[in-house]
Amino acid sequence: MSDKRYVRPYGDTTGDGMVQTSFTLPIPHGPRADGAAQQLANRMGIDPAMVVHSSPIGEDFTFFVVYGSVRHLVDLDEVRVVEREYPLLSPAEVNTSVKKLLRRKFVVVGGCIGTDAHTVGIDAILNVKGFAGEKGLEYYRELRVVNLGAQVSVPDLVRSARAEKADAVLVSQVVTQRDAHVLNTQEMSAAFREAMGDRRPLLVAGGPRFDPLMAGELGVDRVFGRGTTPGEVASYLVHAVRTRRGVAA
Repeated sequence: MSDKRYVRPYGDTTGDGMVQTSFTLPIPHGPRADGAAQQLANRMGIDPAMVVHSSPIGEDFTFFVVYGSVRHLVDLDEVRVVEREYPLLSPAEVNTSVKKLLRRKFVVVGGCIGTDAHTVGIDAILNVKGFAGEKGLEYYRELRVVNLGAQVSVPDLVRSARAEKADAVLVSQVVTQRDAHVLNTQEMSAAFREAMGDRRPLLVAGGPRFDPLMAGELGVDRVFGRGTTPGEVASYLVHAVRTRRGVAA
């Protein structure tokens, strides 16, 4: 692993700072649009900037790809991310751990809350077909999965979690207009705190626009971003149960 603190983007040669970015401007396609894109790129710190591609989107918009060099450095000491603090377990290891820890099945209730009708994310984690070559949580013998689907209201989610005696609640949010994913998740976590207090289930949120650093702000135990696999979630659930019970791995 590199011990460098400062790094620059790499394009053709080490440290040349070359980057590529794309964006759309509300300007009809033509030389004036290309000039506007180059001006914007310069103000973004890309200098020199080359408009390597532009194409019309309808009559009044143009899509651009810009390539050029930036002077900015990345200070790796200032990078803040959520590191995975638990090992990735195989399905067999998850099943064995759950059986040993709980002596019963671990109950997972999941769904998309609010008006969100995009179930691809939650289905990828819960359904047996899974995602990225991994089987979903329904495949795990010691997990009982209740998938509530799309557009689940927060009160219905709380009622279902209570009725199923859920150990964990997984919510997916893809719709993000006006921070709907943030507001819906905060509403959900507040409802569980009010209804169940310290006896609430584990609360896990996921979606492409979530930042894993937002868990505290959202009031949930864990946030997963884009590209999360079922195995990561299953391994986290085992880790969280062990942590709650004070059991070493």
